[in-house]
Amino acid sequence: MKKNELVQKSYEIAKERYQTVGVDVEKALEDLQKISVSIHCWQADDVTGFENLGNLGGGGIQATGNYPGKARNIDEIRQDIEKVLTLVGGSHRLNLHAIYGDFEGKVVDRDEVEASHFTSWMEWAKEKELKLDFNSTSFGHPKSGDLTLANPNKEIRDFWIEHTKRCRAISEEMGKFQNDPCIMNLWIHDGMKDLTVNRYEYRKILEQSLDEIFATEYKNMKDCLESKLFGIGLESYTVGSHDFYLGYGAKKQKIVTLDTGHFHLTESVADKISSLLLFTPEIMLHVSRPIRWDSDHVTILNDDVTDLAKEIVRANALNRVHIGLDYFDASINRLGAYVIGICATQKAFLQGLLEPIAQLRKYEENGQYFERLALLEEAKVLPWNAVWDMFCLKNNIAIGEDYIAEVQQYEKEVTSKR
Repeated sequence: MKKNELVQKSYEIAKERYQTVGVDVEKALEDLQKISVSIHCWQADDVTGFENLGNLGGGGIQATGNYPGKARNIDEIRQDIEKVLTLVGGSHRLNLHAIYGDFEGKVVDRDEVEASHFTSWMEWAKEKELKLDFNSTSFGHPKSGDLTLANPNKEIRDFWIEHTKRCRAISEEMGKFQNDPCIMNLWIHDGMKDLTVNRYEYRKILEQSLDEIFATEYKNMKDCLESKLFGIGLESYTVGSHDFYLGYGAKKQKIVTLDTGHFHLTESVADKISSLLLFTPEIMLHVSRPIRWDSDHVTILNDDVTDLAKEIVRANALNRVHIGLDYFDASINRLGAYVIGICATQKAFLQGLLEPIAQLRKYEENGQYFERLALLEEAKVLPWNAVWDMFCLKNNIAIGEDYIAEVQQYEKEVTSKR
């Protein structure tokens, strides 16, 4: 029996099995098809970018490894992303950092970036049926240091304020061009390596900088603010902490970004979803995998990611939560890292969509907590993988482990020759 026939047969059996617990599998597949993952461009080139200033690193950004085949220019990144899109199902977005502009070999400092530097990205994305998201870039610059938007030095602070204002304007043009809001994420590494006595002052400065940045209102972009637990070399104090941005986001009605690698390893990011939804308009996710620290390992299908996806589905919040990836592993095939992470995230949401939530809610409302726990456990082993295979079949992409050979072939024909 051919693989496609096996997939179809397994799917029909899975569909019947899910019907016994009140789950509409066809509806789950339809909903999964609509979930867009914002694919991060920086996995392709280890967060290097194209600005010709000489990326200095720092700010907690560190890609480890030297696997051959790294994208070296804008054409190679686009080539890699195009290949990734042939290996994953669904309709997705592409997330750009400001250092990835089409600068045509010219030196363009960060307070000089304009929408024109991203026109070719917009046109390319439209051709590939992708929507774009955007990020300001505060790291890897001579003026980065330990403090950017929270810097008491007005000259440095104004430089970064101007950069961020320009990034918002670029995002507005992207949103207008694609007729869909561009999500503009603001993350800064600002902090101190050792003890500081001016915690309040730096946060007050940051608040004032943000107020100035957000003074102009736009209709075609959405602002979000990303916190951090700590950065490499800035371990003792982070100005833009979760508490800071949660307070600012609730007060100013801005989107708060939850990066799954930016919290203590014993914290549940899933548990934060319901609280943020009550007080902020929307949520942005950066799905990553921390190992002991914010190490940005490739996202895999683990309990943390699955719990996160299930909580979003349970809260009926798919229309208020934006899903993006944020990791950079230079120790393995970069293209393969993309596919693993995207598919792992989609699989987690599929499990959430296939959860017998109606029956689980009835048990909870009736105080039947044994029954609730029992069904939660049994739901883990329902044949969701057969439904996933059908998702792949419907999207005409590699089923199961078949994508490994395609990645290997692309490496042999393309990336190994770079």
